[in-house]
Amino acid sequence: MIDVNQLRRGVTFLHNNNLYKVLEYSHHKPGRGKATIRVNVRDLRTGANLQLTFTSGDRVEDVRLDKRTYQYLYDDGQFYVFMDTDTYEQKSIPHAVFGDDAAYLIDNMEMELLSYEGEVIDYILPKTVEFDVVEAENAVAGDTATGATKEVITQTGLKVRTPLFVQAGDRIKVNTETGEYITRV
Repeated sequence: MIDVNQLRRGVTFLHNNNLYKVLEYSHHKPGRGKATIRVNVRDLRTGANLQLTFTSGDRVEDVRLDKRTYQYLYDDGQFYVFMDTDTYEQKSIPHAVFGDDAAYLIDNMEMELLSYEGEVIDYILPKTVEFDVVEAENAVAGDTATGATKEVITQTGLKVRTPLFVQAGDRIKVNTETGEYITRV
């Protein structure tokens, strides 16, 4: 059991038989009375985002997750299929686990999947991923005083703001935490 004051971004905990991962944490101390802790969390089984409020002194059950390296194979329409790089065992993971981050999944990429009691419930994306640009507007550099950008589309459908010189067929590196362009490869 851990005190709710120890909840921070990225912490996974069990509350009312639901597994949650903290997305945002805020601590509010009124002039009188106990402090309240508000956490925006994602239910790791359903993918739903919600807000929980605790009073200072409440306790939740800390959860330890098993971490293993997997290789992304393909999307079968209902599940993402991964292969354990040590045992070659394949796991099918529901689309709800990845949500919007599915646009960062590229065939044969390696990443770590986190499981609880044998059930894969979370993941750790690499810090950066390289994409092929499949669609880019033709941009004309004019009299721009600041760095002008345009939107390009990658092979996974991810839309990224890039400098004007990036063209279709180029390979770019993208930060997975912010979704921002880093460099052309």
